[in-house]
Amino acid sequence: MGLPVTTPTTDPPPGGQTRVRSPWAVAHAAVMASFTRREGRELLFCLAGLPFAVVNPLVLFVLAVDLIWLVAGSGRGNPSSADVAVACVCVGLLLVLLVSMGAARKLGSLQRRLATRLLGVRVAAPPPVRRSPGGRAWPGPGPRDGAGWRVMAYQLAKLPVGLIELYAVFFWIGGLVNLSYPLWWGAFRNHPPGVRLSPVPVFTPFGLFGEGTFRVATLPGTFAAAAAGAAMLLAAPWVTRAVTSADAWLIRGMLGRGRLAQRVHDLELSRALAVDDSAALLRRLERNLHDGAQIRLATLAMNLGMAREKLGDGGEVRDAAAVRELVDAALRGAKDALGELRSLARGIHPPMLDNGLADALASLAADHAIPVELEVSIPVRPTPAIETIAYFCAAELLANAAKHSFANKLAIRAAGQRDVLLLSVADDGTGGADPARGTGLSGLAQRVAVVDGRLTIASPPGGPTKITVELPLRA
Repeated sequence: MGLPVTTPTTDPPPGGQTRVRSPWAVAHAAVMASFTRREGRELLFCLAGLPFAVVNPLVLFVLAVDLIWLVAGSGRGNPSSADVAVACVCVGLLLVLLVSMGAARKLGSLQRRLATRLLGVRVAAPPPVRRSPGGRAWPGPGPRDGAGWRVMAYQLAKLPVGLIELYAVFFWIGGLVNLSYPLWWGAFRNHPPGVRLSPVPVFTPFGLFGEGTFRVATLPGTFAAAAAGAAMLLAAPWVTRAVTSADAWLIRGMLGRGRLAQRVHDLELSRALAVDDSAALLRRLERNLHDGAQIRLATLAMNLGMAREKLGDGGEVRDAAAVRELVDAALRGAKDALGELRSLARGIHPPMLDNGLADALASLAADHAIPVELEVSIPVRPTPAIETIAYFCAAELLANAAKHSFANKLAIRAAGQRDVLLLSVADDGTGGADPARGTGLSGLAQRVAVVDGRLTIASPPGGPTKITVELPLRA
């Protein structure tokens, strides 16, 4: 008879009784969950990003127009169209200079480092500019640097996001100021009788109010201001989270590699993985031939040579029993060598794959020591290369489960969805599968990545474990 499973909302104390959390404890946990180190890092990111708003094409344009108007148009009321045209040319030349000299790339690198350090967002840097042989030498990447222009586009899109980040900082500062009103009211408002002081301004999400909608002129009013400050502080982490998430989305899309560059990088990585996988396969095949079939064939040749010597040149056999024993040993060696060669051939391409992936997975499930539940639904047959990768992934995952999981039951699911083959192997074992512990999962991930596939691991401590391999139907 199994024990009942309790929900996480109750804490069973040592005495065996069920203790329900009080509303105050739940409220305290909900409030403290909003004030963690992550919220502090997000607030620092908002503060650190404010100075970057100056390096913005729109801000530079407004500054250029004002500067030209002050220098050349002091006698006129408003900037003329000529001032605006000159400002556009100046800002355009400045942007070209920033991109050409590499300053834009350095600005993007600084933004990526801030996002990595404070938000945990890791964005790959764009590839360096490759200079063509005999081309004109630039001190920087040059005016055609796409990564630099994407940084400038990000700075332009950063302006509204930066304003919202400033608004999020206002939530924190205003909430703290409002919350402090009851503390310092008695120290600074102890004026002589007859002296009338102005109301204290109160911060709200809609701005700063003194006279009018929300004012504080008495001590009881400070508690209303403190309540408004507490509400702003409770809302501040969520406002900050929303705006930093939007900024992180912009950083991923505009400060990383472009689509073409990322695709080229992925293809280069896939090619390198394919070359390494082929080299490892050849080394493994050579080692198996050298340590297995080659030794058995050499022993076979030695036994046959010794048997020939025993037979002699004449018709009389002196030691027929010894010759028979050598021939028997040679026969056993030949059978073992044939078995080794068959095993190597199956390791290169299993014969069951000729009938399709479903039959090959069925043979794996039938030969496994642990009971395996198999479910295959593949309307469109994958290419032979994909079938081979899926078969070896299933075989490796079943072997890992038998060695490390202590499972009583396994399940294999293979399904074709659109242009994707989904292969999953699940077990009811102890869980805790980790590619870093050398269980073969890292090698599977590399083999899957060769064809732009993906390996996903869900294995919490205590189990169960489910490992999913996603492969394209066409290699």
